[in-house]
Amino acid sequence: MADRKPRFLHVMLRVKDLDKSLDFYTRHLGMKMLRQKDYEGGRFTNTFVGYGDESDHTVIEMTHNWDQEEPYSHGSGFGHLAVGVADIYETCRKLEAEGVNIPRPPGPMKHGTTEIAFIEDPDGYKIELINLKD
Repeated sequence: MADRKPRFLHVMLRVKDLDKSLDFYTRHLGMKMLRQKDYEGGRFTNTFVGYGDESDHTVIEMTHNWDQEEPYSHGSGFGHLAVGVADIYETCRKLEAEGVNIPRPPGPMKHGTTEIAFIEDPDGYKIELINLKD
């Protein structure tokens, strides 16, 4: 990746019915399904949709938790914002020095190998930092 400046990657929404949500974003809004992966150990599916390739467009990540029976409220339906950074460890070191709360320090995600961290804004909204690879 030649451009190593931070950029907005995706917004994650929890969805109760993945088929209905996928139909809505693709058929009604004209997005394309970009990728989808089941995480058996975590019992969830991540589906990414958007108007262009993730390398240069912000997209939506829909997370379908397999065992969710009740609909999500708007408050619990929103998950996090995501920002790609060139060096997640250095970024978190600088943020911590500035007093930013880092509830999930940098490291590989639980059900994968992507290096992530979670920080919180002043209102407690979660922002996922994702380590960008070359």
